Amino acid sequence: MSPGAGPVHLAADAVSVGYPGRAVLDQVDLLASAGHRVGVVGENGAGKTTLLRVLAGDLEPFSGEVRRAGSIAVVEQELDVAPGATVGALVAEALGRSRAAAERLAAEIEGFDHERGDLAALADAIARVEHLAAWDADRRVDEALSRFGAPRDLTRPLDRLSVGQRYRVRLACRIAERADILLLDEPTNHLDASGIDYLTAQLQQWPGVVVIVTHDRRLLDDVMTAILDLDPSMDGRPVLYGATSYAAYRFAKDQALRRWRARHRAERKRAEQLAARLDASYEGLSDEWRPLKGSQKNRRATRARIHVKAADRLVQRLEEQAVEVPTPPVELAFPDLPSLPRDYSGGPLLEVRAPRVAGDGGRARLDLPGTRVDLPPCGRLLVTGPNGSGKSTFLAALAGAIPLERGARSLAPGVRVGVLGQEGAPGDRGRRHPGPGAAEGPHGPRGSGFEAYARRALDLLERGALDPEQLVPVAALGLLSEEDLERPLADLSVGQRRRFDLACALLAAPHVLLLDEPTNHLSIGLVDELTAALRGTSAAVVVATHDRRMRADLADWPELTLG
Repeated sequence: MSPGAGPVHLAADAVSVGYPGRAVLDQVDLLASAGHRVGVVGENGAGKTTLLRVLAGDLEPFSGEVRRAGSIAVVEQELDVAPGATVGALVAEALGRSRAAAERLAAEIEGFDHERGDLAALADAIARVEHLAAWDADRRVDEALSRFGAPRDLTRPLDRLSVGQRYRVRLACRIAERADILLLDEPTNHLDASGIDYLTAQLQQWPGVVVIVTHDRRLLDDVMTAILDLDPSMDGRPVLYGATSYAAYRFAKDQALRRWRARHRAERKRAEQLAARLDASYEGLSDEWRPLKGSQKNRRATRARIHVKAADRLVQRLEEQAVEVPTPPVELAFPDLPSLPRDYSGGPLLEVRAPRVAGDGGRARLDLPGTRVDLPPCGRLLVTGPNGSGKSTFLAALAGAIPLERGARSLAPGVRVGVLGQEGAPGDRGRRHPGPGAAEGPHGPRGSGFEAYARRALDLLERGALDPEQLVPVAALGLLSEEDLERPLADLSVGQRRRFDLACALLAAPHVLLLDEPTNHLSIGLVDELTAALRGTSAAVVVATHDRRMRADLADWPELTLG
């Protein structure tokens, strides 16, 4: 059957995936047909990316079955770049099916015998071209590259592009490909507002199946027809919510969590009461086996044993009826950050005047003549602008991570700065590095989270950027469990590593927090908690974000718009 000639669907039946000693997915069910758009949510490490790999056929489940009907296109969070690969190579790969369909139709038409020709083959070739809109393929990919702000030069080497540029090129190619089943992993991470609007419009009219892992709450509102939550529920299995808005989903989930926790508390209370009764019965039995001389010890001992057996039966019955509750997701415990350094003498904590940062070919990466940005104690600043406008460069200038070609930066004595930069692999031109006094913590290539956090603390201490009395323990933040912190960082998911980087930004109890796209790769629950924490913290905060819901939540902050 040719793609497009039959029904399109994607089904997962009781799919389970795990690694030695750790289950990742357990009994996941999903059924989606043409026109269905399913948002996949859950805490970092819940298996969202793993589920996409299973649905795509890149990873075989330990148990269960996945069925697919139609062509599949996948956009992963991370792209492995082959040596010498170019933008044109990705474009050619994405449009291969459309071009092959057009060539097949041309061959059928050219060789068609009007007396004895195979009309079925010709009709199938025409249907294939119409299904893929093959005549429009080149225009579609060029439009998508432009609307996503991706490089359009087909000769550009991929390894010379930033992480965000590479992602936008690949996303544009997959959108133009028009696959029957589209699987996207955090597609809004590297898009600005106009790019997200274009993506939203494309997904709303997508004729096939769409499954998206996302933390973008507005995207859930605007696009999804259902939400699959991979976090554990009362019965330990993921839940498919029919809610078509984020607010409706959160309400339904919060109600379920309240019922779950209330029942769990009641069960635990009963268990404690019966355990105390059992202990008292055993204690009584021990006393009765050593009665005073002349007492009816056998009679009293028999009664004691009867009480113990009755208590044993009650405890056993309770355990049989008890709710087996999986470990709940860790909750953010944002630290009480200081607002002022010791011996503060007044004035701004951090100030930048008329910054200019040199770029390639004589073009500045950032140029803000006549602009003065100063952060007072407890100050706030929201930085917005399209991709390429210099938001990340501006935050790097604030952090002191890059030299200024013009302008000046000043930091008050004793001020500690915590930086959460955008993610990036070594060698990426878009990668940001921590500046003096910064507490950014790109995950190291080896060692556990605890070890990397300790190395980071020692490094800051040697540079005089850490007060040992105000160090923030990583395990106390609720960003990662102790089990995850004991694992090698390389084994953690992208979202878990992002949580670790956030923990490193808080390590030194900074007076100033600089956060570049802080919602990237984080779960939607954590994004809600982080937004509330940033609004209430005593530290000064600068946030650069494209996240529409976060921008709305921080709309009362002073705003600097670049570009």
